[in-house]
Amino acid sequence: MALLQKITDPSDLESVNASIGLLDDKDSVAVAQAASEGIARLEAVRFRALAQLNRHREGAPGVTQEVAFALSLVDNHAGAMVAAAEALTTRLPRTLTLMDQGKVSGFGAMKVAAATAWLSDENARAADALLEDRLAGRNSGQIRKAANHAAITVDREGADKRAEHYREGRRLSVRQGETGVASIEVEDGPAEKVNAAYLRIDREAKKLKTGDETRTLDQLRADVALDLLLGGQGGTSERAEVFLYMDLFTYLGLNDDPAEMAGHGHLPAALARHIATGPNTVLRRIITDPLSGQVLDLGRDRYRPTAGVGEFVRVRDRECRRPGCGRPAQTCDLDHSVPWQFGGATNADDLIDLCRRDHRLKDEPGWIYRLASDGTLTVTTPTGQSYDSTPPPLHPPRTQTASTEEAPPF
Repeated sequence: MALLQKITDPSDLESVNASIGLLDDKDSVAVAQAASEGIARLEAVRFRALAQLNRHREGAPGVTQEVAFALSLVDNHAGAMVAAAEALTTRLPRTLTLMDQGKVSGFGAMKVAAATAWLSDENARAADALLEDRLAGRNSGQIRKAANHAAITVDREGADKRAEHYREGRRLSVRQGETGVASIEVEDGPAEKVNAAYLRIDREAKKLKTGDETRTLDQLRADVALDLLLGGQGGTSERAEVFLYMDLFTYLGLNDDPAEMAGHGHLPAALARHIATGPNTVLRRIITDPLSGQVLDLGRDRYRPTAGVGEFVRVRDRECRRPGCGRPAQTCDLDHSVPWQFGGATNADDLIDLCRRDHRLKDEPGWIYRLASDGTLTVTTPTGQSYDSTPPPLHPPRTQTASTEEAPPF
């Protein structure tokens, strides 16, 4: 359409804006997509300009402040942009090319730069090559997970040291807000404990959300968390579980393939083994068959899972099945892909995990969800665009000497 071509010409934006009011839903989405691609290309230009400025000043600290002034940014964000610009123009050329093609946004590219910042130049280029076909069409959360996986894959020993360094830096911070409010945050806490704490808080908050309760779930989570910190019960005291996925060879120490924690992302093998075998673990380890990638054990003394349907579906799905949503399955609703009243069955072949937001979205007019026999969920939007979601494999079939170029499980 002519309007899509005009988007690339800044001098013609006035006529573009005047024409938007005439678009139907489908064309509105297409124009938004085209605009995003154009923005990504311009962001690539901006990164190159920032990198050139940094080179002229030989990396002087004042560059960050100048960028902050020029672009009306806070210092931290300006510093992150300068660091990303340097990385993209030297160590991550393929990611920068994807920006030139409109396939990766500047925000997504900064996720790649941050995830690979600790790598040597050689390993950063190797990670960049692994990611070349894995970033287009992904949201920032998926890009972060993919980039972390690639970084761990190309430098597994370094990843172990980096994880140890981060965990040693845990701290508690308080930020004073507007009148009468403040925030408290556990920064860089052990991922398994932070996720387990959130799951417990979330569960207790949902128990309190009765018909007479006027507080929102967000308010209830905050109230439960503060109650627990101040010595209250916060609800029923129960153990929360976090799912940690790792193949049998990794668990036994025969290889060092990354593991994955539901809702968090990939972990170096040594850290995963430490968490899975520690005496104070708060997670549920999921051991997989290295030859097939399928579940071997749910952290109990048996070979094949005999858990209930609901538990099995959550272990299988790991996260909300709506494409791009990373909410852990333990906090999601079990829903029929084919509505029960229209013949849907209450079994693992028809049940999927959807977070509460996406569960409600599924029932909105015009949204169509279809589950294929291979487990692929196809979501069709009211404008007719379709997006696929397949239960993420725990890992590809592998051997003890599996290639480091395996695709990440997301």
